[in-house]
Amino acid sequence: MAEEVILLDFWASMFGMRTRIALEEKKVKFDYREQDLWNKGSLLLEMNPIHKKIPVLIHNGKPVCESLIQVEYIDETWPGENPFLPSDPYQRAHAKFWADFIDKKVNVTARRIWAIKGEEKEASKELIDIFKTLEAELGDKHYFGGETFGYVDIALIGFYSWFGVYNKFGNMRIETECPTLTAWAQRCLKRESVAKTLPESEKVTTFISQRLGVE
Repeated sequence: MAEEVILLDFWASMFGMRTRIALEEKKVKFDYREQDLWNKGSLLLEMNPIHKKIPVLIHNGKPVCESLIQVEYIDETWPGENPFLPSDPYQRAHAKFWADFIDKKVNVTARRIWAIKGEEKEASKELIDIFKTLEAELGDKHYFGGETFGYVDIALIGFYSWFGVYNKFGNMRIETECPTLTAWAQRCLKRESVAKTLPESEKVTTFISQRLGVE
């Protein structure tokens, strides 16, 4: 029996990008279904009744929610030759720590730049500090896990398509202030899975500007 893999997602979601990249890396064929976040469909509400959010990965009729959990699920369900997480328990814990850091620090702080009026300046400074912390962790490694593209890279790379938003609303120049992180992102973009998934930053910036009624 053929496997059925469905992804309920929204094109600009950096969280959905994680799941799409993970599926592409494992060469898993999936049915991508774009969702209207302002008029949520019955399947999304049925498959994620608790949070009612995308992305939702549906594997043979069973939903898996939350992007980082989905990435782990994909890694374990389709192990292949390119594991996202290392086999060593300490290294696995280390990778999960940084993915959690990205969710709790990068996501929360970055959203304040464009979504909460009056917090742009403070949030921008905090975001640069957070990115510099990530640059220190990356060091001179090719990827966060070393030579292998993996869990932390997948957790973070989607935010790169939002750099234009942060630059515009936070009056920032992330590429100039964080050259190591920018070089890492450019390396990630050379991977087919990432290049295929990430939208152009300009497209995301235009979308957010239109939603906020800003030119």
